[in-house]
Amino acid sequence: MDSFIKDYEKILKKQKALDTNDPLDRLIAVINEAKEKIKADPSSVATSMAILGKSIKTVSNGISEEYKELQSGLTKYSKAIDKKFTGDMMTTINPHAFDNKEKILRNTVALHFIRQGNFEVGDMFAKASPAFLLLSLEAGLTIPDSIRHQFVEMFDIIAAIKEKNLEPALDWAMRHRNELEKKSSTLEFKLHSQRYLQLVEARQQLEAVLYSRQHFPYFQNRHLHEISRLMTCLAFINNDLMYQDLKKSKFWDDIQHMFTRDFCSLIGLSCESPLYVSVTVGTQAMPTMNKMANIMKAKKTEWSQQSELPVEINLTDDTKFHSIFTCPVSKEQATEENPPMMMTCGHVICKESLQKLSRGTS
Repeated sequence: MDSFIKDYEKILKKQKALDTNDPLDRLIAVINEAKEKIKADPSSVATSMAILGKSIKTVSNGISEEYKELQSGLTKYSKAIDKKFTGDMMTTINPHAFDNKEKILRNTVALHFIRQGNFEVGDMFAKASPAFLLLSLEAGLTIPDSIRHQFVEMFDIIAAIKEKNLEPALDWAMRHRNELEKKSSTLEFKLHSQRYLQLVEARQQLEAVLYSRQHFPYFQNRHLHEISRLMTCLAFINNDLMYQDLKKSKFWDDIQHMFTRDFCSLIGLSCESPLYVSVTVGTQAMPTMNKMANIMKAKKTEWSQQSELPVEINLTDDTKFHSIFTCPVSKEQATEENPPMMMTCGHVICKESLQKLSRGTS
């Protein structure tokens, strides 16, 4: 893949060079130069026009060669990709994967549009006819107003956070304090901390102290260390080098992500769109699955297991949601029938391994 990336960067560099040195600008410059010569010496029209014709031809030929070089690079790059990725993706597709699951699929796609704020598209998808979706869906469905209103509120609060306005998010977090605490969320404290830092950075020391006295005592049992560091900021308010880790711009992205996660959690939805996660995981798994399918086809074998994949798929950390335990004795993954068991010494092995080891012992 490194060679593909390098080739792509070369092509992109050539294209940017052409965009920077616009061919039309070069032709206009040649024409303007001839125009100025004729204006200065009208008797040189014939000579200037002859020179102009040659100049235009030279520039045009140069432009043509540059674009030929770019087009040649694109053609070679396209052929290299086609040669590298020759697998037939249809071999890994299960045509019956969504049998009797049309309603789940419809809701997943519609909710994906809703989560993006595309309510009209979500409504249109939910109302779509069976012929349009090629699925046996019921027509006439609409997005419930309750879900619509909740997502509108979430988008409004996120828009405010992007503008570094924390008031709507703070109001929402304080109204849902009990539900957030049941989920061990630190959102409200993070929001108050960021608001306090805003006052400190604005050199509003008195307002920062009053704000901390009003809100931080409630969190001191759980966040005493963080509160101590925040309060110490006031002693170094004129030293920009101190406590830089508390002023990183990434904290705004973290707060936005944390708010989205907790908001969706309270209304019973995952932080990320299930459709987005499914497509991402499928994209990561596709090369391995396609290779495995070709091997099975060549060996004329089929995978008979229904609840697991024929090969291990390495996924990125953000697409892993369940921990996997592999028994150090049997080297097999734990299952519901063979769960992990902790011994008195603190070691953990699978139940079947524990039973085998304990046979014949008192």
